[in-house]
Amino acid sequence: MNDDVDVTTIEDGIVQLRLARPPVNALTPPFLDGIAEVLAGLAGDTGPRAVILTGSGTALSAGMDLKQAVGFDRGQQTAMVDALNRCYAAAYEFPKPLIAAANGHAIAGGLFFVLAADYRVVSATALFGLTEVRVGIAFPVVANAIACHELGAGNARRVMLSGANVTGTEARSMGFVDEAVAAAEVGQRGLDAARRYAALPPRAYAAVKAQIRAPVVTGYRDALAEGDPARDAWFSDETRNAAETLLAAGR
Repeated sequence: MNDDVDVTTIEDGIVQLRLARPPVNALTPPFLDGIAEVLAGLAGDTGPRAVILTGSGTALSAGMDLKQAVGFDRGQQTAMVDALNRCYAAAYEFPKPLIAAANGHAIAGGLFFVLAADYRVVSATALFGLTEVRVGIAFPVVANAIACHELGAGNARRVMLSGANVTGTEARSMGFVDEAVAAAEVGQRGLDAARRYAALPPRAYAAVKAQIRAPVVTGYRDALAEGDPARDAWFSDETRNAAETLLAAGR
């Protein structure tokens, strides 16, 4: 078990998967692969009927650690893109109810843990956004497919092209989260949702979920078979300059 991923049985049939890589659950290939491994294990375990995905500290995840990423060599760049694709696919194709309980910020790569979930409860005051364009990077194939589908065309344009963050309340108004509540209420509301979803017939749930998501999954699998352009496009001079500018600004 990856030490950065804490798995706890909350009650019969309901498991909590907590990202626990302080301070902001920054994404690295080993961390991403650890999350994917846990999800694969839970998918094959007949005990859990619903999984709550949450984070420790002030963020569900703030995405990649830019301080580390600006120094990536080619091998590290491609390893990161590949790990992001594997992890997001594991979350999006997870056959059981996946409830996001975002007690804090979910930014850039961190937002995909919300977008991959079946039901999304977030802190009203936390920040949510896809800031990749501000850092000068394109979206990996799986991330792009999930974002475009789950945000919808209008929101994808607004969120992905501006790179701006919105509050949980604004995300609820835009329709890409289900509940925006006080941070102290996120855990309980996530558990309430998990209980509702856990009561549904599991085989039918898995089948319907697969039907709904099949066009997206087929699309990104076909695209990956051709190769992900992000493996070659990440961390050019433009990207490094943009990332260093953001770091210098303390953002």
